[in-house]
Amino acid sequence: MESFTETGIPAAPLAGDALMSALFAAAGAGIYAIDSQGLVIACNPWAEHLLGYQPGALIGVNAHDALNPAAGNTEGLREQRSVLKDVAQGKRISGDRAVLLRADGSALPVWWSALPLPPEAGHGNGAVVVFHDASAQRERAERRADRYAHSETMREQAEYDLAEITWLSELTLAMVSTLDAEQALERLVRQLVPRLADTALIDLADGPTMRRVAWAHHAPGVLPVTPADLNVPEHPEHRAALVRIRQGGTAQHLPQPATGAGEDLLNLVEAADALIVPLRMRALTLGALTLIRAAASPPFNEADRLVAEEIARRTALGLDNTRLHAAQADIAATLQRALLTDLPHVPGLELAAHYQPAQHAAEVGGDWYDAFPLPDGDTALVIGDVTGHDIKAASRMSELRNMLRALAVDRPEENPGQILQRLDTAQAHLRLADSATVVLARLHPHPDGTWELSWSVAGHPPPLLLAAGSTSTYLTGPHAMLLGLRPTMQRPTARMTLPPAATLVLYTDGLVESRTQNLDTGMTRLRQHLDTHHDLPLPRLCARLAQELGDTRDDITLIAVRTPTS
Repeated sequence: MESFTETGIPAAPLAGDALMSALFAAAGAGIYAIDSQGLVIACNPWAEHLLGYQPGALIGVNAHDALNPAAGNTEGLREQRSVLKDVAQGKRISGDRAVLLRADGSALPVWWSALPLPPEAGHGNGAVVVFHDASAQRERAERRADRYAHSETMREQAEYDLAEITWLSELTLAMVSTLDAEQALERLVRQLVPRLADTALIDLADGPTMRRVAWAHHAPGVLPVTPADLNVPEHPEHRAALVRIRQGGTAQHLPQPATGAGEDLLNLVEAADALIVPLRMRALTLGALTLIRAAASPPFNEADRLVAEEIARRTALGLDNTRLHAAQADIAATLQRALLTDLPHVPGLELAAHYQPAQHAAEVGGDWYDAFPLPDGDTALVIGDVTGHDIKAASRMSELRNMLRALAVDRPEENPGQILQRLDTAQAHLRLADSATVVLARLHPHPDGTWELSWSVAGHPPPLLLAAGSTSTYLTGPHAMLLGLRPTMQRPTARMTLPPAATLVLYTDGLVESRTQNLDTGMTRLRQHLDTHHDLPLPRLCARLAQELGDTRDDITLIAVRTPTS
């Protein structure tokens, strides 16, 4: 910017020594020059300001003695090497961690550089020193370091929180990945040890008391594997805490539990601190979670208690869901059995049936069996399966079963194929079911004591017949498509005379087909098992076939008849 005199006339530009003097005075850094003896021969105002000296007070002062800390100073400041020793060799030197002393003796952190004094200055091998106040820079660096440390702390906290959330998610998965409550709890305690505790125990409410169902210890072999071997006495304080929780109490903390009489459980695991948290859903106490730490581990703190309560909440939710699911499954199985028929007493024939609902499923299916007398003295046998596994399928199964009964009783003179054809027509008109498979068989007694079998198959696996002294065979004759596809189609009927002591088995596909085996393999196994167990009483035979062959993920239904020996 152009300067002006007091009269407003532009000032003449500076040149030569005057310009250099102006620059020396206005420089934004401290500058001083020393001669070959180390005495200050020049000093700009900024250096005097930073060092706290009056104008001109530094001239003639030995800079090294006045401005640099002495050896062994009480403040612990490091002694500085004289710049003349290095500058005398014609080198330019610098530093960023030096300290200069102010006039009042306080330390001024600086970063600096020094270079030889030009020979033409006429002061021998002197030096020029330029320095800047490093306090602000160091404060900025410290603030940056603080911000970095804070960000690192926040990052570590975020990583810790993420690990905790992931761990809690794994605990939740352990509870919901199976509908077997005790199996889920065994998985849970194994994940709690040793991350949260050295020992973890879970007791479930069993009436007014508690029953231990799962446990884990950080060292193998300390606690037994099976419940039958866990016969160590309960610690008195722990027993009392469980009683309080069973009666509706809150979490119980047992710091340094007293030594119990004998070799009790807490002594066995060397408990130094115990935390007992209720497993509670709404007002219902489902059980208690006990966490134990030994003396080598830190005692439980408030953060541990909060984590334990969150784990207990998730565990209780999983237990409650399992309990409700089991109750629904029981209701479904009861409903399904209520829709099935009590077998009639038929002189000369042995009848048996077996129904096994799918395990771990709260659904009713469309499987059914039936046996009922006809007006002319014959006996009808039915096995069927309506598409679907829900209440709707069970309802339609009941309608279809009752309709088939009515049609068979209304016209007993018709053969099974004709009855199924009328059932197909009625189903299409009344929309009883979208589709269904069924086998209708009819047993007619002859005066000589033999029995005639007539049957018709609608999309269902064929009946299996075992004659005494022979091997079993499938009756594959009168087979037609399932109900609901072509209601007007005629359905064939086959006939044969059953030999004495013959066993006829009707079954649903859950007995012969699963996700792990195809239908052909399942039918071969069924035939082989019938041959192997042919001498069993008929009820035991049906139960054995269901237990050894059936797919537990599907309903299994079968009905069997055995003719007299002669």
